[in-house]
Amino acid sequence: MKIRSILLGMSFAFSLVACAPKDADIQKEVNEKLNTPSVQVTVHEGVATIVGTCDDDAFKKNIERTVKAVKGVKTVVNNCQIPVPNVEPPAAAVIINSDADLDKSVGKVVKAYDGVSATVVGGVVTLSGEIKRSQLAPLIQSVQELKPKKVDNKLTIKE
Repeated sequence: MKIRSILLGMSFAFSLVACAPKDADIQKEVNEKLNTPSVQVTVHEGVATIVGTCDDDAFKKNIERTVKAVKGVKTVVNNCQIPVPNVEPPAAAVIINSDADLDKSVGKVVKAYDGVSATVVGGVVTLSGEIKRSQLAPLIQSVQELKPKKVDNKLTIKE
C-alpha cells in the first residue's frame, strides 16, 4: 500500500511538472507578443527578465504588463533602460546694444578721460586720441563692459 501511495504521489507531481509551460515555450510566446527589437526577454524557471532600451516609462510599464500576462510567467524583472535625452544647455545670450545706446554709454565713459574720443559704428567702438598708460586698461575694461561687438583701440599712449 505504501509503494502504491508513493507511486501515485510521484505520478501526480510528474504530471504537474509536465503540464507547466517550459521556459523556452514561455520565452517564445513573450517574444511573439512583444515583437520589439530594442527589448529582449529571457525566461528561467518562470522568471522573465527584460533587458534593452525602452523609449519612456510608459513603454517600459507596458512591456512589463505584456510579459506578466503570458501564462507560465511567475515573476518579471524589468531591467529595461530609458535613455537620458541629450539636451545641450542653451547658448549664452549675447547682448549687443544699439549704436545710439552704445554711443551714449561710451560717451559717458570717455568723458572721464581727457584727450580721448570715441565713435560707434555698427556696434564697433573706435577709441582715438591720447591717454596715459596707467589709464588705458581701466578705459578698455569700462568700454568692454558695455558689450560692443568690438573695441578698436587707436589711442596714442603718452608718458
